[in-house]
Amino acid sequence: MFKLLDTVVLKRDIPESGLRRGDLGAIVELHTPDAFEVEFVAASGRTQALVTLRADDVRHVGDHDLIAVRSLEQATG
Repeated sequence: MFKLLDTVVLKRDIPESGLRRGDLGAIVELHTPDAFEVEFVAASGRTQALVTLRADDVRHVGDHDLIAVRSLEQATG
């Protein structure tokens, strides 16, 4: 079960939003228990994408996850 403000990991690429599997986002609105708005931000804090996702599109952050940084130009170019 996901809650408001949970940090989640994207499980699939969303190229039209410049997002890749493994990107971190935060749930900012709950529509139903299985559908919510997730905000993805650049390292600078600027919103990269705000997308409606389903529970099977994301997973909870785990103790064995490592945070990394990548260039957005690589994602969209």
